[in-house]
Amino acid sequence: MTQHSRDMSRRRLLFGGAAVGAGVILAGCTSNEQQTPTEAQTKAAETGGNAEPGKAVTIGFSAPAADHGWIAAITNNAKAQAAAYSDVTFNTVEAGADAAAQRAALSTLISQKPDVIVLLPHDGKELNSFGLEAMQAGIPVVNLDRAFPDAKAYRLQIKGDNYGMGVSAATFIVEQLKAKNVSNPVIAEIAGIDSLELTQERSKGFADTLAQHGLRVQNRRAAEFTVDSGQREASQLLQALPRMDALWNHDDDQGVGVLAAISQANRSEFFMVGGAGSKKAMEDIQADSTVLKATVTYSPSMASSAISLARLIGQGRGMSDLVELQVPKEIVLASETITKENASDYLKLGF
Repeated sequence: MTQHSRDMSRRRLLFGGAAVGAGVILAGCTSNEQQTPTEAQTKAAETGGNAEPGKAVTIGFSAPAADHGWIAAITNNAKAQAAAYSDVTFNTVEAGADAAAQRAALSTLISQKPDVIVLLPHDGKELNSFGLEAMQAGIPVVNLDRAFPDAKAYRLQIKGDNYGMGVSAATFIVEQLKAKNVSNPVIAEIAGIDSLELTQERSKGFADTLAQHGLRVQNRRAAEFTVDSGQREASQLLQALPRMDALWNHDDDQGVGVLAAISQANRSEFFMVGGAGSKKAMEDIQADSTVLKATVTYSPSMASSAISLARLIGQGRGMSDLVELQVPKEIVLASETITKENASDYLKLGF
């Protein structure tokens, strides 16, 4: 390969080559305890194809502190996936308490000059400038979950389908209400952190789909993706609504608190849909002993995929199942609905 060819290859790695749409269906969120990823969550480096050892790659990684089951799974999955490859060196930097602190830590990471950086930002908009800086320094960035608004700030962006979560949750609720012949239903929603774009997208997908059926949310509360906030907001919601037919809670971690509040209030006249697909939520759905009847997935297994694809980017390789020579620019994971009927199929993907 000539120097010109190598330079052109490097530019394609940084700025995406062919931007191929790829729908990757993965499933996964709750335990507030850190858990070891299962074999299904983290695919080991098998023999053959892209799994064969190649050029040594150093991957820098940063994610918010694991004070939330889903975030813990992101970090655990990333570490486990990196360990599966003999040609990957994994370098983690602390994210700090907020976007500013993470930005400072990531600046230090740039100075260490890893081959690729994988991160889940505290806030995609606030850390967009970091992505631009790293890319301009010649370090490809793989961004997880919380989107950068500027496409030049990342080489690859992997996220769940937040709008699709809302669509899936509303679709299940509409189907159940129709099956029960409920007219004029009272529908409620407990969201996550309202300032995050992902929360706004989830609520929009939910509201849009309900509106298509002439329905709307009567009462909406925003929690903080934690058990305590879920319990607090659910208690207030239950006091505000003496009767309810359906509830969508965006996150299975905060759902532990939501279910506790429901139990304390001794309410059971409605059904609930969760969000993210935690093992605990799936077990509750299987047991069919609470109001929780379904959850819609938003998988932390995206971190495992991010590490695998960062490795390929660093090695100048594409995805073996695609014709294109480069890893895609964007990957959005589909949101699936888990019910009592299919929970056993998804349990191995929970955390």
